[in-house]
Amino acid sequence: FFVLGHDCGHRSFHTSKNVEDVVGNVLMSPLIYPYEAWRIKHAQHHAKTNMLVEDTAWHPVVVEEMEEMSPFVRAATKTILGTPIKFLASILHWIKWHFDLSLYKKSEKKKVAISIACNAAFAAVAWPLLVAKMGWFGLVKFWLMPWLGFHFWLSAFTLVHHTSPHIPFKAKEDWDPVQAQLGGTVHCKYPKWVEILCFDINVHVPHHLSPRIPHYRLRTAYKAICEKFGEYVNEAEFSWKLFWMLVKEPHVYNKEKNYVSFKEQELS
Repeated sequence: FFVLGHDCGHRSFHTSKNVEDVVGNVLMSPLIYPYEAWRIKHAQHHAKTNMLVEDTAWHPVVVEEMEEMSPFVRAATKTILGTPIKFLASILHWIKWHFDLSLYKKSEKKKVAISIACNAAFAAVAWPLLVAKMGWFGLVKFWLMPWLGFHFWLSAFTLVHHTSPHIPFKAKEDWDPVQAQLGGTVHCKYPKWVEILCFDINVHVPHHLSPRIPHYRLRTAYKAICEKFGEYVNEAEFSWKLFWMLVKEPHVYNKEKNYVSFKEQELS
């Protein structure tokens, strides 16, 4: 649902924007994900990929931010980003960016409100129906657990896409769009069943060079990119070792090293 809604948001699903907006809202409402809010903030991620602070997806914690945090918030940040809870952190992103109308321009608020209303309508119908027919356990089994699974994979994919100790985040004045989109994006190989179920969302380099490429053309585009620009392409392969590294190492922004861990930051 999310990947097809993602194509709608990038205007690669249909020739009509109205059709894309309707389909996007229908597909993403069961996830309680406001399509229009996500589309706008996701466009900012593409416009400012790996730009320090400005990127709306994953970015390193900035030292100045940590210094301004209360002890509780600092401890919570370290717990969430420095433990396996990190792979559910997209839930915090979902809460922060997608329901607050004050984060959007006046011209954007109407469509964002419609998307939020679509989510509310789904929840108002589907949740009571599940409880009525199957009890509270039915709601947990058939909506909550799949929803948590969705957020695990959303966190995993998006984290792997742009996070590695050798991939820099840059301040606005030092940021280069070509380096960020080509050299700052990772193509990760997952088990075949994962790639099939996620419509090749892991083939991410061509998506960042040209977001309007539909999901079913990504592999063809990636092959062409590798032939011409292979030396700049970052590749990884799914493993729990990779996931554990992403939990334990890349935490705090460091201009020389790109990242340092929370532990290294404390020692310094």
